[in-house]
Amino acid sequence: MRILITAVLVAAGVIVGAAVPAVSAFVRGLLTSAGLPPAILTFAAGPPPGGKAPKDEADLAEGDGHDHGKAAAPKAEGAHAHGEHEHSEAEGEEGHVKMTAEQVEGQDIGVAKAAGGTLSRHVLVPGTITPDTDRIARVPARVVGTVSEMRKRLGDDVRKGEVVALLDSREVADAKSEYLTAMVQSDLQKINFERQQKLLASAAASQAAFDNAKAVFQENQLRVDLARQKLSALGLNAAEVAAAQKRDEATPNASTLRQYELRAPIAGRIVERKVDVGTAVGKEGDPADVYTVADLSTVWIELAVPTSDLAEVREGARVTVNRGGRSEQGKVVFVSPLLNAETRSARVVVSLPNKDMAWRPGTYVTAEVETATDQVPVRVAKSALQTVEGKRVVFVRTDEGFEKREVELGRSDDDGFEVVSGLKPGETIAVANTFLLKAELGKSEADHDH
Repeated sequence: MRILITAVLVAAGVIVGAAVPAVSAFVRGLLTSAGLPPAILTFAAGPPPGGKAPKDEADLAEGDGHDHGKAAAPKAEGAHAHGEHEHSEAEGEEGHVKMTAEQVEGQDIGVAKAAGGTLSRHVLVPGTITPDTDRIARVPARVVGTVSEMRKRLGDDVRKGEVVALLDSREVADAKSEYLTAMVQSDLQKINFERQQKLLASAAASQAAFDNAKAVFQENQLRVDLARQKLSALGLNAAEVAAAQKRDEATPNASTLRQYELRAPIAGRIVERKVDVGTAVGKEGDPADVYTVADLSTVWIELAVPTSDLAEVREGARVTVNRGGRSEQGKVVFVSPLLNAETRSARVVVSLPNKDMAWRPGTYVTAEVETATDQVPVRVAKSALQTVEGKRVVFVRTDEGFEKREVELGRSDDDGFEVVSGLKPGETIAVANTFLLKAELGKSEADHDH
């Protein structure tokens, strides 16, 4: 009989618990008073909202609405999670990127103080490298003769005044002989004049003899002067010719009377060799030059500037020359007042340092000719700027990392911008690898939105 009553109560509890979940606790109490086991109570109470029935008494106790302490545990964990989220929002404040000094250094994020600077406007003009005509010279064959020795090869460096070649010249021999002869006669006539002068003083010689000796001596002095000038016209030094003659007297088989030395007019490099040993030079139709020497430590850039830009180009203007990733600073040394009738452009010459000889004549380059400069109170490099949500920003250094700062920009050049507002001189900002800060800022704001 008791079994039958129990079955009826179970069935009733199931029906009531399913239909009215709110009274399921009352039903469980009624069944418990009847002495039913917990498993039946659990079945009678129906599954929890999650759809899974508890498997033991502990699970049952957690699902019991009367056990307020255990039922509150999940809620407390949820509250703790919410508190952590609020704390995370406080750490990742919008517009800030937290970063230690070690992280900044490890990611190569360069920083610098904002300061005033110069904005430069320029025009781009193609050009060609040429030798500096003030630093190029030829070694001329100034006398008629034959090349007897070539002492320099193509590409050799030379010093100013260094002997680079020797000529064998009859013309030179005649000029030297004339001078040396005049010098010998001058010495003899001087001795005779001085002797006649002494005799005249002692009344041992007549006045006519003295006057004759004086005239001959003076005439011979004129010959010496003319012979010296002839040597000078040939590029020879009279004192050196006389010294060479004395050396030749000691070595008769090594006469230098016909020898003519060709010397480098400037220091530089042999860039052209025009003759060989045995070549006749000096006459009409013969090669006029033996070598070409160029000092390429400075080169020229020949530019053709169109009339539309010519009014802004000034002599002395700074020029940046670019070629294959290499850059060098030069300056405008000449702006032609004449226009090319065909191209309607003017010749502009730029002087460019070339100490390592990397700028070779004949090379095509691009030149940035500075046309104007503007001083601005705050100038930042382009690498310091990023665009966030359509606005230009910089990242200002803080004690904890960086702060995003919107800025208003003004004038610009190829390398930087004028900051009109949003940044003051002296503030430290990121100037290199700022894209890393933008990426970190995006991640932080995404986590904040989540």
